[in-house]
Amino acid sequence: MSVESMVQNADPTAPPTGTSAILAAGRARAWDEPRGIRRVLRYALLVVIAAAVLFPVYTTVLAAFSPSDRVLDRRLIPGEPTFGVIAKAWTEGRLGRYLWNSFLVAMLVTIAQVVTSMLSGYAFAHLRFPGRRVGFALFLSTLLVPFEATVVVNLDTIEWLGGINTIRGLALPFMASAVGTFLIRQALLTLPSELRDAARVDGLGHIGYLRHVAIPLVRPTLGALALFSFLASWNQYLWPSQVVTRDDQHTVQSGLRLLGKSGLNEPNLVMAGTVIAAVPIVIALVLFQRQLVRGLTAGAVKG
Repeated sequence: MSVESMVQNADPTAPPTGTSAILAAGRARAWDEPRGIRRVLRYALLVVIAAAVLFPVYTTVLAAFSPSDRVLDRRLIPGEPTFGVIAKAWTEGRLGRYLWNSFLVAMLVTIAQVVTSMLSGYAFAHLRFPGRRVGFALFLSTLLVPFEATVVVNLDTIEWLGGINTIRGLALPFMASAVGTFLIRQALLTLPSELRDAARVDGLGHIGYLRHVAIPLVRPTLGALALFSFLASWNQYLWPSQVVTRDDQHTVQSGLRLLGKSGLNEPNLVMAGTVIAAVPIVIALVLFQRQLVRGLTAGAVKG
């Protein structure tokens, strides 16, 4: 049996058929069983939770489109919405430059984390070498160390490498991820061992197996990892605040701090900058939400 045919048969994203489909439908009906007052209470609870989560977002957007003399009126409905605050925040806050810096750093970190996680996850999943289990345990133990505890050491290292006020200095400490390695390793372990045997028979080496067999099958996990890496890098505030001293090298999150200092009497200006900074995140979530859900639920259901 060729590698291609085995890959098609082992596709974890294929919908269940036959008995599996009937069992899955039964489980779905059992999960959605509550009716009457219990259903009303469930939806009421969801509405309350959604309102609690979305209310700060709504007030931020409301302030971003309110004139400076109306932003503290505490109205829940905008009286005289204006786009002038958004335009002012864009020009005075230099948000175009900061958004570009954030995009470069986030893309660099995302690509690096996906590549390094794929290679290290494969090594810990399939290669046999002395100290593999101990090395993996030590690798995971780095999750117990908060990033704040390593800021001083990382800052000294980046300064020694000449990375202060540079894009590489902003991205270098985040190019490998223990979480990403763990996710990829677990996804690779779910693949049938027969796939590796068939790939070996077809003359594929480690890189060939990764390229033609493993990566297509763990693509949902890779997509979720890429999205999480992008969002985490985009929202970085502490590290850019430490490694950047020139105004034109800030990312959008640390740039908002400068905008806040320059507009102390205009809180709506910072809110407008916050809305602008959130737009790329919303676009990324909308475009890749399917990959995110598939990646998070991959391997969660068996049978």
